[in-house]
Amino acid sequence: MDIEYNEAERVFRDEVRAFIADNLPEETSRRVKAFKSVTPEMMTAWQGALSQKGWLAVNWPVEHGGTGWSPIEKHIFEEECAEAGAPRILPFGLNMVAPVIIKFGTQAQKDYYLPRILNNEDWWAQGYSEPGAGSDLASLKCRAERDGDHYVVNGQKTWTTLGQHANMIFVLVRTNTQVKKQEGISFLLVDMNTPGVTVRPLITLDGEHEVNEVFFDDVRVPADNLVGEENKGWTCAKYLLTFERTGIAGVGISKAALAHLKEIAAGQIVDGKPLIAHPRTAERIVDLEMELMAVEMTNLRTVSAAEAGGVPGAESSFLKIMGTEVRQKISDLYREIAGPQALPFTYLEDEAAACVDDFASPAAPTYFNLRKLSIFGGSNEIQKNIIAKAILGL
Repeated sequence: MDIEYNEAERVFRDEVRAFIADNLPEETSRRVKAFKSVTPEMMTAWQGALSQKGWLAVNWPVEHGGTGWSPIEKHIFEEECAEAGAPRILPFGLNMVAPVIIKFGTQAQKDYYLPRILNNEDWWAQGYSEPGAGSDLASLKCRAERDGDHYVVNGQKTWTTLGQHANMIFVLVRTNTQVKKQEGISFLLVDMNTPGVTVRPLITLDGEHEVNEVFFDDVRVPADNLVGEENKGWTCAKYLLTFERTGIAGVGISKAALAHLKEIAAGQIVDGKPLIAHPRTAERIVDLEMELMAVEMTNLRTVSAAEAGGVPGAESSFLKIMGTEVRQKISDLYREIAGPQALPFTYLEDEAAACVDDFASPAAPTYFNLRKLSIFGGSNEIQKNIIAKAILGL
């Protein structure tokens, strides 16, 4: 769907395009557009350019370094970055822990951590899920016991995305076992270089090292690193998850991926005509375009409602469900279009893959990797329960 912009919005779009053209390396763009992984250096270089421009914290209040952009300007920026093949902004510091610090943190925490996030001085990871506490996050068992001016943390976190690169992690810990499980949780900021923190890789189905297990063995964390009140961390956790779920939708990413898929389908000849001209393929692409249009409109409404400093509510669950499912459907069709060449674990960097078309090699890894979208951030089944209770009153 094409949105009609006014003159000021078109000027802003042109400014964004010019900035991207001047600051996004061609190799980074090529890899993103081809659904291939980018290096940590590529990600941080792009975020560094945005930080220098003052365009990194698009969702922060202006007084803390935010852009002050309107919902439409945020939408334009996201769409142009996705279309150009820019790496997705690492969300854990910028769009997850930072809003929690802004809302619940002490002034000292704001003064110290927010500038470091803006300047890309810290790489944050998320310490929420545990082996026995995924969708039922409140069942977490990682303990933190007060010892003078420190907390001593023991336990495990899992599915820690890009934790192998992180130097900081925000962690939900149990500080009281004698109350209802949601009431005995606290929110801690932990330096991952602290003695007792161990990171172990979990290799995913696509062959990548993206997620990890993190173990805490008598890790001493300064009590000043508690965000909000002790035993009130569940409030922080829920607040953070509304931002995470809204961000997972990835409207701009889906639009760029669908455009790329259509280009591929137009170039594949089957029975003497482009694959995109075959009725079944064309029907599926039209269905995806309609679903994506609905996600985009929901996204714009959600962002508009939160513009005045509000928090996305239960509607972020709608967005999480719709956005993740359409992204999975695009990857599924992409894999089918690649056909027999969509072999798992096949990458062009390998000599054995020299005969594989460039577009086909990431098809299966992308499909496998995106299975996670409907699980993390609160599974889509859980999101439907939230909608039923909070919106439908069931």
